[in-house]
Amino acid sequence: MPAVLNVYYFLFIFLYFLDHAVGLGELIYAVNCGGPRHVDSYGIEYDADPLEGRVGVASDYGRRDRIGRVAEQDQLLYQTERWSEDTFGYEVPIEQEGDYVLVLKFAEVYFSASNMKVFDVVLNSQHTVVQELDIYDKVGRSTAHDEIIPFTVRKGKLMVQGEVSTFHGVLAVDLIKGLHDNPKLCALYVVKGSSDDVPKLPPIPGMEPDEEEELSRDKPDKARRTSGPKTPNPYDSDESSTMFPILMAIGVFLPTLFCLCRL
Repeated sequence: MPAVLNVYYFLFIFLYFLDHAVGLGELIYAVNCGGPRHVDSYGIEYDADPLEGRVGVASDYGRRDRIGRVAEQDQLLYQTERWSEDTFGYEVPIEQEGDYVLVLKFAEVYFSASNMKVFDVVLNSQHTVVQELDIYDKVGRSTAHDEIIPFTVRKGKLMVQGEVSTFHGVLAVDLIKGLHDNPKLCALYVVKGSSDDVPKLPPIPGMEPDEEEELSRDKPDKARRTSGPKTPNPYDSDESSTMFPILMAIGVFLPTLFCLCRL
């Protein structure tokens, strides 16, 4: 194969790899809420619910139905849940600085109408990261819904959705009791990485991904409640975490390209 073709072939493979090489980030914590230990189709190992016998109610009522948008191996994660008549939550130990993603899994398996179960999700008693979540209103009944929440821990600070607070090594994920029924959660996990490192649910049947995003945008935004004025994020200008993988890739690519050109 001529040297020029070698270069083009390598360039094609390199660009394809950059575009498709998205894997699961380093798993930090995973729990199957209201259910037993479970391994999903991506190899994520969920621990049995540590709140069993302590807080709220574990339910497998969802096992009566098949959950839409998920593979057979992942059905259990959305069929079991923990709910409570009061606010409840989970504590996730975070020992290292870095970028993380919290994934919360839900499915409405009881109600068949909107505004029947509505609640908030708050991190560390300060950051309302999901406000007035109405699972049925978003995806309907017996259909999987994930909330994907990136956050950063750096220099003793928690940074999420443009807000900053002091961080002491534990991420408290609280499901807040509201006026419409009880808060619930089917499963959660935390990975070290970015949102690109998290598997996404397929689009709702009959609705393209762009239509699903447009539907979410069309719904009026509700004012988010915070504990005080928004604090500027001192790390907004820090792009080192995003530039490092690109620089590494270029550092590998250029010497290889030089060698191929000498053939």
